[in-house]
Amino acid sequence: MIEILSPGPYATVQDLGRPGFAHLGVPGSGAADVPSLRLANRLVGNAEGAAALELTFGGARLRFTRGAWVAVTGAGCPVGPIGGMNAPFWVPEGTEVRFGTPREGLRTYVAVRGGVAVEPTLGSRSTDSLSGLGPAPLSAGTVLPVGVAAGEITVDVAPVAALGRRVLRVLPGPRDDWFARPGDLFAEPYEVTQDSNRVGVRMRGRELKRVREGELPSEGMVAGAIQVPPSGQPIVFLADHPPTGGYPVVGVVRHADLPLLAQLRPGEQVRFSP
Repeated sequence: MIEILSPGPYATVQDLGRPGFAHLGVPGSGAADVPSLRLANRLVGNAEGAAALELTFGGARLRFTRGAWVAVTGAGCPVGPIGGMNAPFWVPEGTEVRFGTPREGLRTYVAVRGGVAVEPTLGSRSTDSLSGLGPAPLSAGTVLPVGVAAGEITVDVAPVAALGRRVLRVLPGPRDDWFARPGDLFAEPYEVTQDSNRVGVRMRGRELKRVREGELPSEGMVAGAIQVPPSGQPIVFLADHPPTGGYPVVGVVRHADLPLLAQLRPGEQVRFSP
């Protein structure tokens, strides 16, 4: 069992989400930074889609009521009094593990051997911040069950590159014809605002001016879609995005760049590249 002593600014249980239900209005949800979740699970011998903890900006304190193998990936932060990033480590029974502020990035993943075994909803243990499906966001006093380990631990460390340049590659359209100069998206950096969350990353920068008035009928949305409301300031959808939207989409961030999008902090600048 894992007892949450403090969740930090925001923490949830996440796996690979609920794909296949968009036609029923159910968001996909799941880990915002999927490769980091997969890596954390591999390091402790879990299936890649096992449920783990997603911490936002560190700050969590966890007590393990039984000894457990743990791995921490994603936004690199101090882990104490034992353990570190991107390698499995043993947590003795009764130990409190504390997470500091990430050195870079925003979201850190904590996998435990056996996986977090909360009750699934529609086949997933993910917390969906938009629809409310899945377990509630973690709070002090929450106790999480741990499943039975199935696989073996076969890796002792996994070197991971730094986040690198803050550049998001974009496929134009499908509604770039709604804008006077859609290329303005690429002209200068945008700043990530404090209003960003797991639903979408809100940007502040050059206004994207329309040549058409009104709104679209609701259309299907994907993670990475860059939706532009009347303010002209882009919103880039993340894991908990709605299945449909009515604002025009000027472009879509490539799937391979979504992990970088998930790790952008408020106040950071990022460029879009065609």
